[in-house]
Amino acid sequence: MTTIIDRVEQHLFRESDLSVATISQAIESISRYQQDYADIFLQEVVMEYWQLEDGLVKDASFNLNKGLGIRSIDGEKTGFAYANQFESTALNNALAAATSISRAGQSKAVSFNQIVPSHSLYTEHTVLGDVEPSLKIALLRQLDAKARQMDEKVKQVMVSLSAADEHMLVAAIDGTLAADIRPMIRLNVTVVAEHQGRRERGSAGMGGRYDWQHLMSLDLESLASQAVHQAVVNLEAVEAPAGTMPVVLGNGWPGVLLHEAIGHGLEGDFNRKGSSAYAGRIGEKVASELCTVVDDGTLEGQRGSLNVDDEGTLTQSTVLIENGVLKGYMQDKHNARLMGQQATGNGRRESYAHLPMPRMTNTLMLAGQSNPEEIIASVKKGIYAPNFAGGQVDITSGNFVFSASEAYLIEDGKLTAPIKGATLAGNGPEVLKYVSMVGNDSQLDPGIGVCGKDGQSVPVCVGQPTLKVDQLTVGGTQAG
Repeated sequence: MTTIIDRVEQHLFRESDLSVATISQAIESISRYQQDYADIFLQEVVMEYWQLEDGLVKDASFNLNKGLGIRSIDGEKTGFAYANQFESTALNNALAAATSISRAGQSKAVSFNQIVPSHSLYTEHTVLGDVEPSLKIALLRQLDAKARQMDEKVKQVMVSLSAADEHMLVAAIDGTLAADIRPMIRLNVTVVAEHQGRRERGSAGMGGRYDWQHLMSLDLESLASQAVHQAVVNLEAVEAPAGTMPVVLGNGWPGVLLHEAIGHGLEGDFNRKGSSAYAGRIGEKVASELCTVVDDGTLEGQRGSLNVDDEGTLTQSTVLIENGVLKGYMQDKHNARLMGQQATGNGRRESYAHLPMPRMTNTLMLAGQSNPEEIIASVKKGIYAPNFAGGQVDITSGNFVFSASEAYLIEDGKLTAPIKGATLAGNGPEVLKYVSMVGNDSQLDPGIGVCGKDGQSVPVCVGQPTLKVDQLTVGGTQAG
């Protein structure tokens, strides 16, 4: 029976003098150096992108990126080198560079263990490779037309479709040998609406680790509806109030605040270095007892999911905060070893040309007991934020600032006027302590998340139920 490693080997090395056997031999040659850990990561990514603007094809691109990266670790020192070709000469040159931090000794045999995931979270079929360009353009034009038909205030529409097919293979000095075939697709609609000289933008997207056939089975026209709704609502928005007040966060995408303000602080490297607000606090109460937060890389088809991470570790569901108590951190192999803990399947890298580090996959807060309607009704005066734009966070302190792309006033337990210009500011560890109601509607975002860290970007998913935060600073232009 053909294994995933066989299929990836046949694909990666179809025009190469390398093989799994030569990669294994290279790992064994690294073993003669006095080091704690070493690995070789090989990757090929085929990317495709289509963009339609005002009914015309503005951009169509195809890109192939492949190469290998070699890492050698001695204590906290890391040697790293990479090459953008699969050739023996490139492999040997990268080997020499990566191992230059270590002293040579006697080679040791490495017994390889093929990592076989217990879960298969996504298809191995190519995403867009077998789809005619005319079908892709037709889909984009359909969404363009839908957005324009919805409201006469819509003046501009931009629609895009992107996809990637990744093959990866990793071999390590600890005997790990793993491979994966990873699809990714994303569809996005952005509109600009105008009324009486005022212009507002709205956007919506969806995606995940699935193919074209699955995409076409989804309710795609709802993207146009969501984007138009957001833009038109903002045309009617009044100035946001300012001050400290109760804030209700919507479910799904607002989990980006949880991701940024809390999630990054629970990554192993920040805690090993003592730069996180959560460092050394395992076992302490850090949130309301209503809050349970997990990072789960095993959710089928989700944007942040992986069968194995970029170090060949099986992904898992890791409980970070349980009933308000800090339970653990997300770990890659390097930080886990230095902290005396187990890797959690969170070793991720942007590409073969980057070092792996602890990163989130799908990070979400689990559902509570309250109905969303009850949560809104419990607020006399505050705001409801179902959608977020950008934000910033300081990992060391946990302080954050986020802007709401869609928000409403809550007055006497009811949603009233939409507001614009609302920013939410606070401290991640402190905000969780003020969570007084957790909805029963936990939901993941539709598949649009991209996480940045140390100059690297990786796809992620965020999620949460509707939440009531009793005290949160709202920055606006109107006194509260």
